[in-house]
Amino acid sequence: MRFLFLLFIIVPIIEITLLINVGQAIGAWNTIGLVLLSAFIGVNMLRYQGFSTLRRAQGRMATGEMPGREMVEGIVLAVGGALLLTPGFVTDVIGFLCLIPFTRQRFADLVLSKVTLINPAQGFHHHTGPGGFQQPDPQDSSTLHKGDVIDGEYRRED
Repeated sequence: MRFLFLLFIIVPIIEITLLINVGQAIGAWNTIGLVLLSAFIGVNMLRYQGFSTLRRAQGRMATGEMPGREMVEGIVLAVGGALLLTPGFVTDVIGFLCLIPFTRQRFADLVLSKVTLINPAQGFHHHTGPGGFQQPDPQDSSTLHKGDVIDGEYRRED
């Protein structure tokens, strides 16, 4: 929580300072033009990359696979798009990194290494790495870890 607080305080200060310095170096209108140009390019990149990710997700769903990676990449794309629409150069750089396929996939790998995805249509799936899933053996207690979710029903008998 403290990290987010510092992030919301420090990033705007850096952005304002950078905008003022760039504005003094190349002029206010040129700086505004750069900010608008980066937003325009970013929105077009977001549209292209978003459709590409959506097509890959539809392809995985058509084969009966859960599009976990594509869902995470979609979130990274949304964050990148929001950062590109935020005026400033630091947020634009981070936003473009979210839109470039290579770095977006690395961000998705980082997220996927920290989470467990569950496909309710096929039951419990324990995440084994970027994009991979494994059906655990319910008899083998070593495949179940603290924090795993086991879906089931029960009936109370008195």
